[in-house]
Amino acid sequence: MAIITISREMGTGAYAVAKELAKRLKYTLIDRVKIEELAASYGLTADILERVDEKPPSYRTAEDRMQAAHLATMETILLDCARKGNVILYGRGGQDLVKGLTNVLKVRFIAPFEDRVEKFAEREWIDPDLARELIRKSDLQLGGFIHFYFHRDWSEPLAYDLLFNTSLFTPSAMVECVMAAVKDPRLKEGEEESMARLDNYILSKRVEAALLKSSLARALSLCIAADEGAVTLSGHVQSEAEIEEAIRIAGEVEGVTDVESELDVINFKPAKD
Repeated sequence: MAIITISREMGTGAYAVAKELAKRLKYTLIDRVKIEELAASYGLTADILERVDEKPPSYRTAEDRMQAAHLATMETILLDCARKGNVILYGRGGQDLVKGLTNVLKVRFIAPFEDRVEKFAEREWIDPDLARELIRKSDLQLGGFIHFYFHRDWSEPLAYDLLFNTSLFTPSAMVECVMAAVKDPRLKEGEEESMARLDNYILSKRVEAALLKSSLARALSLCIAADEGAVTLSGHVQSEAEIEEAIRIAGEVEGVTDVESELDVINFKPAKD
């Protein structure tokens, strides 16, 4: 039940490789198409996905925090799919969502900027200058999303297990390489522990989404940890009443069996929405 995560720069041709990998390995590719297919059952619309997908969230206004809640829900989709195993998580910080799991193969696709411009312009039948602008914006957005949301440098090579310069390798060669790597027996070691940890991640995300949707979201600065149904809330709120409300909301999330508070009350005045 190995999980493959793919990080990619625009214009590298990574999506075609991911589709071929899914076909050859009989894996499920969790891309935008698949997320949209599943979104309705999680209460998300195509319009919501367009606003939150791979975009750095903000927490200043009530609307911002609702978008952050939607992002947490979208990530729950990815984690639920990962729980089934034999999946490819395409972009969206997939490797960070499953951080700490031992059955994950982290793959990244890069290429020189002008090579990406040429390939993208040819594929989309657009002017190279427009392709440059779109790729530059994409790099800033995706890199910013990973940096802001996961506190990681998107381009750090040691964050990945396999890194391909797609200007040097054919798609078939890259597919064969990943297929060989995913069969490494080390990816099966600790699989049971990884799945238990993934269950905890899923529950934490559900609690996070519930809290961000609540009236408390404006005041909350929380860390959420789950362990076999028991949830621990830590961080800061503004009153004892808010602690009680946070505990109540977390306790109503499906799968939560107990809530422990390590929340501290601090006096501060949040910025006006």
